[in-house]
Amino acid sequence: MRSALGAWDFALASRLIRQRSSLRQADMAALTGLSQAYLSMLEAGTRRLTNIDKVISFLVGLGVPDELIRLPIPRRSPGTVPVSSPARTGLDDPALPWTAARMVAALSEVVGSEPVERRKFLAVSGMALTAYVHHWGMAEAEPLARAQKGSRVTEGLAQQLQGTIDHLRTMDASAGSGSLAELGRTHLTLVISLLKNSSYSEAVGRRLAGIAADTAAQTGWFYFDSGQHVVAQHYLLAALRAAHASSDPRLGAAALSYLAIHGYSTGNPRDAVSAARAAREKTRMSDTPALHAMLLTRQARGHAKLGEEQAARRALGQAAELCAGGRSENDPHWLYWISEGEIRGQAGSCHLDLGNHARAVESLTAAEATINPTELRTRAQFLTRTATAHLRMGDIEAACATAHDALSRAEHLQSARLNEHVREFANELATAGHAAHASDLTERAATVLRTEL
Repeated sequence: MRSALGAWDFALASRLIRQRSSLRQADMAALTGLSQAYLSMLEAGTRRLTNIDKVISFLVGLGVPDELIRLPIPRRSPGTVPVSSPARTGLDDPALPWTAARMVAALSEVVGSEPVERRKFLAVSGMALTAYVHHWGMAEAEPLARAQKGSRVTEGLAQQLQGTIDHLRTMDASAGSGSLAELGRTHLTLVISLLKNSSYSEAVGRRLAGIAADTAAQTGWFYFDSGQHVVAQHYLLAALRAAHASSDPRLGAAALSYLAIHGYSTGNPRDAVSAARAAREKTRMSDTPALHAMLLTRQARGHAKLGEEQAARRALGQAAELCAGGRSENDPHWLYWISEGEIRGQAGSCHLDLGNHARAVESLTAAEATINPTELRTRAQFLTRTATAHLRMGDIEAACATAHDALSRAEHLQSARLNEHVREFANELATAGHAAHASDLTERAATVLRTEL
């Protein structure tokens, strides 16, 4: 890379960067501001990068270190937004070194000392999000050991800490995230304190970083399911730093899988596709079929939101094949919920987004019948999507009956995301000229879900 940049061989530099990371030409385009077509021709040798403004965009966008550049590249002054990511709006700068110290700082920033509702979080997407993913995949992990005067963290304590977040995870599946976000935040605060103030061996240090990554990602999910989408995203980005410090790419893949859900749920489906692909690329040598099946469903959902039916079908087919082949001992323990029912449910959701309503009903009905009975929120969500598919096919009676079935399953759940699904269905029902049915549904939902729709 040093030789390529020294010779201004930007075609070679571009190829080297992509070969050693999870970046595609589309990702490189987002980072540099150059078009994908231009980068393709650059790497093929049919175009050259000679315009000084484009050279600077290329180098700055990729965060090339000063010592490798023989140009007066503009750098940021203290307190300004980084030139390398002008759209970045988050608390953390992905271009800062991916060290243990920066990991702790990033985690501390998202936990904060003020209540969440008083803090100003801003969304990250597109080029800025790609920068996080790029640095997570490219940076080297440093040794993680701490010799302090504080108490020494043992493997036994680490196991107890992991057990706490595992317990919160299972509570989330059966009760929703409405009451869990603050518990996750409190647990993460404890883990951060241990990282800062305790002593530990290299192995235990990485274990603590892994627990921090898992806790931050799960807490981000809790906030997301509670309807606090931007807060959730910042927890997930901090989880990427902790996952990097743990040297376990599966934990980074977990954070990226939640970022993918965040993307296709908040109007940024291309971010979902990019996040899922990056996670698959980073874990491609890990022999984790269940993990890859899950990531493929996230990618499929992004494709479906974009209307890319063939790409969605391919991803779903690969996911089903991997799931049918069984789990590996390398699959993470927290991925216990991936199953044939989950794959079918995500397939049904894709069919719904693509307008294949009959197929959506078929897949979602099969999913709801086979998924683990304890997955109450997931079952209720699949039922609301089934109801929506019935409604769009004109079967009002089936739509309303299914929606009421979803409410029966959702009793005592606290999930803003599920509430939103029910609200959207009721609004669509009313818009279709069935105000009486919609009113009946919203009245019951207000009682069952304890929320005003």
